[in-house]
Amino acid sequence: MTNGTPVDVPPDTLLDALVRLGLVDAGEPVIGRPLTGGVSCDVWRIDLPDSRGTFCVKYPLERLRVAGEWRVSTERTHWEARWLRLAADVLPDGAACPVRGFDEAGQVLVLGWLDPGQHTLWKQQLMEGRVDACTAAEVGRRLVAVHAASAAAGGYDLGAWEKARPLFTALRVDPYLRATARHHPDLGSRLEELAVGLEQAAYTVVHGDVSPKNIVVGPGGPILLDAECASPGDPAFDLAFCLNHLLLKAIRHPEHRAALVRAATALRTGYLGGVDWEDPADLDRRAAALQPALALARVDGLSPVEYLTEDHGRPQVRRAAVPLLRLPPADTTELVDRWMMSTETEERPA
Repeated sequence: MTNGTPVDVPPDTLLDALVRLGLVDAGEPVIGRPLTGGVSCDVWRIDLPDSRGTFCVKYPLERLRVAGEWRVSTERTHWEARWLRLAADVLPDGAACPVRGFDEAGQVLVLGWLDPGQHTLWKQQLMEGRVDACTAAEVGRRLVAVHAASAAAGGYDLGAWEKARPLFTALRVDPYLRATARHHPDLGSRLEELAVGLEQAAYTVVHGDVSPKNIVVGPGGPILLDAECASPGDPAFDLAFCLNHLLLKAIRHPEHRAALVRAATALRTGYLGGVDWEDPADLDRRAAALQPALALARVDGLSPVEYLTEDHGRPQVRRAAVPLLRLPPADTTELVDRWMMSTETEERPA
């Protein structure tokens, strides 16, 4: 996410929300700067008057910025704010992005500003070859802490989150699994089985978008952002989603394969060590079954990753993911082994 050109007057939607939240008075001067990188929302840096601070302000788009037609209710920001507050209650100070305010009328979320001088996107680090297994392990530990705190088996009331479930279907199940099934009709029954399982699961509150692009690494470690897909569901989805990104990047950057495998192992170890609401082996097995579906979705679904192409990467993903869908691995250790064996032969073009 990079700074755009400063402007004097942010959009009225944003200004009206800041007034309703009591952060500024009507008519006060506010300096805004649009930030780039949002697929599902507009994001602004806002500098409040009289040295009252700098904030990150975001509001959702009904039509997401992808090539296909993808529309989702803007009410998802309500659940994002709720997930971030849950994380702040569970994690150490500084390990969750602080919510400074949420305006229900405009679905505008005001967050604490994370100084780019001290915080780097995890995706940027990985793409530059700075692969730190300790960061991956800590992502796993922080993610599982939120899952454990919101586990139905521990008495957490998942019913309060049920209205978010259709959004998870619209944001994740349909554009990923069902859209992919249209490209791979021979895998349709398997992908539909996984889709229905996700729609019916009620183990914990899931984040839904645990991607390196939504994690910044700061002085206190990794911070998870962008929880627009938060919903009751299967925590194995979050583990598989993040693991998937590490395995996809091992295709994009074969020179960093060994480091990315270590990071994937550290992620799963850090995560599974905190699973106390069910048998970790059961969750691990479900994550291993989901990852190849998610991988195939990132080349043939509605939201393909930008760094893999038909010339390099996408054919490898298909060769690795399809057999894993047809014969699911027993756990994520076997998953990683089979994935790496299936993708190690192709050389990256000069």
